[in-house]
Amino acid sequence: MVLVKDTFELATLKPEDASSLSKLMITNGRRFQLYLPKTLAQNISEDASKDYISQQRQAIENQTEYTFAIKDLETSNVAGLIILKNLNWNQKEGEFAYCLGSHYTGNGWMAKALKACMEFAFDTLGLQTLNILVHNSNTPSVNVAKRCGFSWAKTLENDYISTAKGPLDMELYQIHNEK
Repeated sequence: MVLVKDTFELATLKPEDASSLSKLMITNGRRFQLYLPKTLAQNISEDASKDYISQQRQAIENQTEYTFAIKDLETSNVAGLIILKNLNWNQKEGEFAYCLGSHYTGNGWMAKALKACMEFAFDTLGLQTLNILVHNSNTPSVNVAKRCGFSWAKTLENDYISTAKGPLDMELYQIHNEK
C-alpha cells in the first residue's frame, strides 16, 4: 500500500529507510521507551534497522504483521510507524500500534495515516474488528484513536508489562467494519 498526501507518504519500509528509521527511534527514544520498547530495541542502529525492515517485509509476505512507514515527502525521512499486529484471521481481528516523532506531531499525519491503514485492513485484508491498546496517560494516542472512530471498549487490568513501571492497565479501543 502506498498513499501520498500533501506532506507525507504512507508505504511499507524499504532497506533504504534504515538510517532514518534508526534516527527516528534514537531521537525519540524517551517517548517510545514506555510503550514501544521492542520496536525501539530493534532499531538502535542502522544495521539493526536493516534487520528490522527485512523481518517486517517477511512478516508482510507471511501475512503475520504489516508495518507501514509515515515518510516526510520533503526529506524522505521516516516520521513514524503504524503496525498492524496480533492478527487473528479466524476472528478477522487485528491491533494497531503507532508512533510519530516529536518533530511531526500536531499536524494530523497520524490520524490520516491510521485511517488509510484502517481502510486497508477492512477492505483489502477483510478484517472486521480493529483494536488499539493504549495507556490512559498517553493522551495523544487516545485522541488519535477517537478521531479515527475507535470507541472505548474496556480496561484490561495489568495487560502490559512495562520495564520501567511494571504491570499497567491498558484501555482497549475498538472499531468494527460496518460494511
